Amino acid sequence: MGPQAPAMMATFLAFGAACREADMPLSWMLAACLLIYGMPGQLILLGVPGMPGVLGATVANARFLPLAIALGPYLGPRGWLAAPFIAVTPWAVAIRTVPGLHPGLGLPWFLGCGGVSWGLGAAAALLGFWVAADLPAAARPALLFASTCYFALLIGADVLRPAARPAVLGGIVAAPLAILLPPAVGLLAAGLIGGTAAWLWQRRR
Repeated sequence: MGPQAPAMMATFLAFGAACREADMPLSWMLAACLLIYGMPGQLILLGVPGMPGVLGATVANARFLPLAIALGPYLGPRGWLAAPFIAVTPWAVAIRTVPGLHPGLGLPWFLGCGGVSWGLGAAAALLGFWVAADLPAAARPALLFASTCYFALLIGADVLRPAARPAVLGGIVAAPLAILLPPAVGLLAAGLIGGTAAWLWQRRR
């Protein structure tokens, strides 16, 4: 999977340590990793107990819907089988690889990639759960952002690709809205406005 694998594993390792620190059971931690499989949703569920946390995690993972829509045409009619493995790390690898594969190979390739990513995340969280006492407190927040930083660098590199450039620049220009607007709508508005601007830019070219 390349360098994105250790970045993703660092994030899950920190999540496992955070669960241990919060006195969450090992079974709860593994269920959060394997069933939610999205770090923002996992952190919401860890920090917000009960139904509000469940609803928050569900809304956070709704961001995977456009990722699935973008990848779906390359996975064929049984692409729904890939739904449990749609997450930022495997998607970032797949969207650069699957379009160049034979049409019949897209789904098997992604199931392999997504499955490996899924398993590595759970294994890293399990390790973090057991070594939590030895992990410096200052290292945990840094590790949690490792995957995010890698993905940001990956998107930054897409500025060099003409097909992706409008989307990247549209996101950069609209990003301040995520801070200026209320948290409940800021990120959604930034994505909607930035994405629409990028689409209109491509339509005019």
